[in-house]
Amino acid sequence: MVCLGNICRSPLAEGILKHKIAEHNLDWHVESRGTGNWHAGHLPDKRSIAVARKHGIDITDQRSQQIQQKDLTEFDLIYGMDTSNYNNILKMTHTEEQKAKVKMIMNEHQPGYNQSVPDPYWGDDGFEMVYQMLDNACNAIVAQYTS
Repeated sequence: MVCLGNICRSPLAEGILKHKIAEHNLDWHVESRGTGNWHAGHLPDKRSIAVARKHGIDITDQRSQQIQQKDLTEFDLIYGMDTSNYNNILKMTHTEEQKAKVKMIMNEHQPGYNQSVPDPYWGDDGFEMVYQMLDNACNAIVAQYTS
């Protein structure tokens, strides 16, 4: 799960998918990253923590980190939250195998639409909408990879 600073969208996506993994008793490993390192080592944004908590998910064990080259090898799938994140991740790839791992997260819910998850950082009103979008995407991921 990758967004810009790894404090708003990608921590929510990580938390939501981990919650669904536990519900379905799946043996999956999920982490999140940012394309930038501005918030490295910090907790997720307090508004992301609050909206996750509202839905019964605790994301306070997460700390922001920047995506690294090794992540392109170690992870099977890498989800960008928006087209900018997606393109920045693709620029890091060196092989077709790595490129094939990179996807827009909302395409799991609405294939081919290339919808971006908006960055709610600059306002207080977008966190619930972002949560709902990511919840839909994570439901689709679980359905796709468990059927």
